Amino acid sequence: MTTAASANPTTSAQAPLPLSSLTVLDLTLARAGPTCVRHLADWGATIIRIEPPVASGEDVAGKRDGFDFQNLHRNKRMVRLDLKSSAGHAAFMRLVERADVIVENMRAAVKHRLKVAYEDVRKINPRIVYGSISGFGQTGPYGKRAGVDQIVQGMGGLMSITGLPGQGPVRVGIPIADLTAGNLLALGIMIALFERNATGVGRWVHTSLLESQVFMLDFQAARYLKDGEVAKQAGNDHPTGIPTGVFPTSDGHINIAASSGRVWERFCDAIGRTDWKEKEEWKLLAGRSKDRKNVNAAIAEITRHKPSQHWVELFEEAGVPCGPIYSIDQVFADPQVRHLGIARPMASKQLGTFDVVASAINITDVPKDIRSATAPAGEQTDEVLASVGYTPAEIEKLRAQGVI
Repeated sequence: MTTAASANPTTSAQAPLPLSSLTVLDLTLARAGPTCVRHLADWGATIIRIEPPVASGEDVAGKRDGFDFQNLHRNKRMVRLDLKSSAGHAAFMRLVERADVIVENMRAAVKHRLKVAYEDVRKINPRIVYGSISGFGQTGPYGKRAGVDQIVQGMGGLMSITGLPGQGPVRVGIPIADLTAGNLLALGIMIALFERNATGVGRWVHTSLLESQVFMLDFQAARYLKDGEVAKQAGNDHPTGIPTGVFPTSDGHINIAASSGRVWERFCDAIGRTDWKEKEEWKLLAGRSKDRKNVNAAIAEITRHKPSQHWVELFEEAGVPCGPIYSIDQVFADPQVRHLGIARPMASKQLGTFDVVASAINITDVPKDIRSATAPAGEQTDEVLASVGYTPAEIEKLRAQGVI
C-alpha cells in the first residue's frame, strides 16, 4: 500500500492539511462526482471510496490504471462493499455514523433503492453533509433523466455559441459541464460545513450538470436575460470587444486582446499604425465591433509577417495582452506553467511514478504534493471496516459472503 509517508516523505512531519479532520464517503461515478471529491481529497480529507465487490467497467481493459482514473482518484482509501446486501448496507451505515460528508451522483431511483439517500443517512447521522450531482436536477420534468456532459453542453446553450459563424453546433474540448458541476458541489459542501460549525446540523447540497452549464454561460446568459440578445457563434472573436481574437504569425497564431480604448491606442502605437487611432469608424469600441471583419483583416496583414514570439514580446512591453496558442505538450513546457507546479509527481506501487494535474488552488504554507497514489480496488477494505469495529472474523465472513 502506498502511504502518505512513502509517496511523499517530506509531508509526514508537516502540519495537518486544512481538511484533515473530515471523513468523506465517496459513492461517485464517472467524472462530475469524482471531480468534487478530488478537491476534498487533495486538501487532506480522509476519503473512503466505496465500490461494488464485482469488477466495474472502470476495472476492465486497464481503465483503472489509465490516465483518467489515476488522475481523478488519488489520495483516497479504496473499499469494496455491496450496498445491495443487508450486511453491506449495515456496514455502510456504520461508516455513516462517523462520517462528515457523503458525495454521490447516482440516479435518484438508485440511491433510494439502495437506501443511501439523504433522508436515509441523516437518521443515522444528522450532522452529515450530503452532496449530490444529477444530470438535470433532483426534481422536475427531467429529474429522472441520466445526464451526459455533451448532451448538457447542447441543452445548456454552450454549443450554440462555440465555433465559427455558420459552422453549426460545436462541443467544447473538455467535459466542462461535468467539471463545473464537480467544482460547484465542492464549494457547496464547504458552505454547508461552515454552517454546521454553528448549527451542528448537516444539509443536503446538490447541483446538476444543466444548472452548472447554464451558470457558466455567465455574461452571455445575462446578455439575454437583461437585453434580450441571443448570442451566436463568434469563432475566435470576442462576442462584444474588438479586437480580441486569434491572429496569424509567420510561425503560427497568437491571441491579442486590445478592445478597450487605452489598450487600443497602445496597440496601434506598438504595431506602427498610429493612423488607426484617428480613423473615425475605429475610434470607439462600438465602431470597431461593427467593422470587426476589416479591423481583423488589417491586423492580420501585419502580424502574419513576423513570428509569434516577436509579437508576444512587443505587446508585452507595450502593455497589450497577448499570448501564444499552445498544444497541450507546449502548455506543460511553458516556464510559467512549470513554475506554478500544476503537474505534480504521483508515486504508484503498481505503475511507477508519473505526473498528474495538481489542484489549481494555492494556500500559504500548505503543500500541494500528491500524498498517495490511486490505490487498487478494495485495498483498504479490511482496515476501514476494522476502524468501525469489525473483527477479523467478521470481515472474513463478509468476504466469504461476497459482501466485500
